[in-house]
Amino acid sequence: MHRPSVELSIHDVMPNRLTAVQSLINQSQALGWPPPLLLVVPGLDWDAAGIRQLHRWQAEGHELAGHGWFHRISGYGGLKHRLHAAFLSRQVAEHLSLNANAIIALMQRCYAWFGEQDLATPTRYVPPAWALGPVSIKDLKQQPFAEVETLRGIIHVASGQWSHGALLGYEAGNRLQHYALRVSNAVNRQRAQRTGLRIGLHPDDAQLPLADALWADLRRFSPPH
Repeated sequence: MHRPSVELSIHDVMPNRLTAVQSLINQSQALGWPPPLLLVVPGLDWDAAGIRQLHRWQAEGHELAGHGWFHRISGYGGLKHRLHAAFLSRQVAEHLSLNANAIIALMQRCYAWFGEQDLATPTRYVPPAWALGPVSIKDLKQQPFAEVETLRGIIHVASGQWSHGALLGYEAGNRLQHYALRVSNAVNRQRAQRTGLRIGLHPDDAQLPLADALWADLRRFSPPH
């Protein structure tokens, strides 16, 4: 019987989070996971040591993905953005305060950064908090990433087709986020049996209230060897 696909990613790979990211890598691999996808935020204060760590991770089999530019907002883009921030994204969904042209320019700059650091250029782009903003699939053809991941699933840009996969997350920084994630994770654990699964970790998740659920899910959904 066909087993639905399962993918593990670690978000917010930033210069000040590299130790926490390595800890999640070590713990997930101890539970049988292959090297997770690492979502890198380029527009921060990367030094030579941080770039060397990204090269080591690539050499160890980790695929790198683009993940915004600064990973913080310059202002709210309206009521929907404020509600999104309250329930999910806090102040990180930078796409939601930009128009389509600015989003495409950000994605182009993000992609170029990897080549500038002599890193393999990424296949996938994941906007912070999975919030793509006011961009159409037609607009996405103006940027170089082959895949763009949102809450809904993964867009294959060339064809415009979607891969729909259930999504589990654990970054519950307040009561609203805790409640929203508990409900959405319960629904998506059931969906995963037929749609495939994406598990998205953040560097501080192991210290947040949903940590027990995180480790239980990593054990439950670990791919077969």
